[in-house]
Amino acid sequence: MIDKKWDKRFLEVATLVASWSKDRSTQVGAVVVGSKKEIRAMGYNGFPRGVNDDIDERHERPVKYDFTEHAERNAIYNACYTGVSLDNCTIYVTHVPCSDCARAIIQSGIKRVVVKGDNQLRASWQTSSEIAAAMFKETNVELDAV
Repeated sequence: MIDKKWDKRFLEVATLVASWSKDRSTQVGAVVVGSKKEIRAMGYNGFPRGVNDDIDERHERPVKYDFTEHAERNAIYNACYTGVSLDNCTIYVTHVPCSDCARAIIQSGIKRVVVKGDNQLRASWQTSSEIAAAMFKETNVELDAV
């Protein structure tokens, strides 16, 4: 039985984590949670560790796409960095994952994705998010909007 109260709570945590992003246009947060409601990993969209994010030019499109890692993958990488398994976990994300993040989610063993139901998807990400949803369906990764 899925407890929507906990889904909302962990989406609130993901929203807090998103606020740590220095991205000037979109802040995204992700929290990975285990079966006992324990937080296993968190991530937000931003530059890799040690890469200078105070250089203005790096925040301009299209260059920023080469410097920025997405929140979902950052959470997965943070779990790897600390040796934490994400098998059978749930990831809570403030925005619908793109196809690149969907592949990482699937490969890491995450079995459920929960997104905020009221987020506005940028038109440029529509196709990528549709591909992500198709991959989730084919691999039995549950996708819920709360």
